[in-house]
Amino acid sequence: MFKTSPFLDPGTHSAPNSLALLYLRRDLLQPLLLPSVDTSSTSEAVDPVINTRFGSYPYSTLVNQPWGTQISATAISKKPSKSSTANKNKNKKRKRGDADAPNSGGEDNRGDNYGDDDDAGHETVAGFAHLLPPTPELWTLALPHRTQVVYTPDYSYILQRLRVRPGDVIIEAGAGSGSFTHAAARAVFSGYPASVEVVQNGGAEDDGERKKKKRKRKYGRVCSFEYHSDRAKQLSSEIAEHGLEGIVTVTHRDVYSGGFSLEPSNEEGGDKTPISPNANAVFLDLPAPWLALKHLTRTARAHDRAARNPRLSNPSAPTVDGSITIIASTPSNSTSISTSSDSRFVSPLNRLTSTHLCTFSPCIEQVTATVSALHSLGWRDIDMVEIQHKQIEVRRERIGGDEGGPATVEEAVARLKEVEGRWKEFHDERVAERMKGGRGPRGPKGKDGRKVEVEEDLKDENGKAQETMNAGRAKVSKAWEEGRLVHRTEPELKTHTSYLVFAVLPREWTAEDEEKARRKWNSKK
Repeated sequence: MFKTSPFLDPGTHSAPNSLALLYLRRDLLQPLLLPSVDTSSTSEAVDPVINTRFGSYPYSTLVNQPWGTQISATAISKKPSKSSTANKNKNKKRKRGDADAPNSGGEDNRGDNYGDDDDAGHETVAGFAHLLPPTPELWTLALPHRTQVVYTPDYSYILQRLRVRPGDVIIEAGAGSGSFTHAAARAVFSGYPASVEVVQNGGAEDDGERKKKKRKRKYGRVCSFEYHSDRAKQLSSEIAEHGLEGIVTVTHRDVYSGGFSLEPSNEEGGDKTPISPNANAVFLDLPAPWLALKHLTRTARAHDRAARNPRLSNPSAPTVDGSITIIASTPSNSTSISTSSDSRFVSPLNRLTSTHLCTFSPCIEQVTATVSALHSLGWRDIDMVEIQHKQIEVRRERIGGDEGGPATVEEAVARLKEVEGRWKEFHDERVAERMKGGRGPRGPKGKDGRKVEVEEDLKDENGKAQETMNAGRAKVSKAWEEGRLVHRTEPELKTHTSYLVFAVLPREWTAEDEEKARRKWNSKK
């Protein structure tokens, strides 16, 4: 059944049977698959609840909400067991009439009648969260970790270097937790396949119109390969839940021996020849990527020549100079397509375009072996990049609260001059006002002969002078300019210390291609 992916078109509101992310903290997000909740039903079905450290949130309060809404935590009507109630009230009992008394101490003083009232389920001030639509960046932070993941700083640079754009086909080997898979799916998305569009439009198109559209439009795809059976099944389930089935194809296979071709359909009497992905880009997140490079050729002859090379087939083969030996374990529980016969070989690459490749390796020995294999197979523009992305927090360090002391002697002298100048300016203004009003500096006397108004005026002057000085100081010395400017990096880096090897395989140019180009451009021999 067709379902629009929330990663590609989340809409304006959260919808049932769709993915949403509950933003609790900058580094804490909770993925939710919102169910279909019938709030008008009178049945005794329990509303599912997500419990977090910031409160409880029934799913009914999360459905059909505008994205970005701040959701308040809700008090859930849940009657505790007798054992938990007894333990809770063992040392403290409440009076019968104190059920509605406020609890200022922050303790949970609810008694046996907790959950019996009809008003439970109202909003509380315990906490709140924000409801956000899923994006590859947020999904990377919220996904369940089955393996080490490729974080946003890495895959954003990788996709840019691979020149991935809508309509391209990218091969991913070593899917793992699916972080790079979701980012690549968004990068190549150019529309849903024609078969899916027919379901969306109610099947109104005939075969001729569908074939015509197929010829005109090129749909992007992600061909993902994973050798671990459980991880492949879990990733396939997540792709289906996220509505990316028409864009991402997950295959359980050992690409070292099985290659990157797609499995044919299981229809009876159908062609059993492997299907080529016609990929424009390749991303290898493998422990020994050089063992899979022999399958990334465009001809059966080149594939056969690479298969006979011991450095490209033997996991323990040395590098060019023989000084480094790399041991790579080949998985055994994998499903693969036999490639023993050259007649069965189908190139996974697009022969009409250049192919860009990236390998993700944590060790420099892996990089050395991979670069050596790339050179022997005719790859060009080979280089290595290390991503060291760090978030830097810049702030001002204040000592003793908000009022930071002067950093230098010049700053201290300037502040003293500023304070003295404002005091002098204030008193000069007060004297001028008295002279204009005809009242001398001595002022009238009271019954006891004391200068009542002058003393009151002096007190008033001192208070106003202090206010004026503070206001002037706040105006001149802004709070964000106080203190010493310092910076620090984030304590936990959301990335891996890995080396990225990039290479380009030029398109195959044959005599037929040369003749076709000559006829097209009417060039002379």
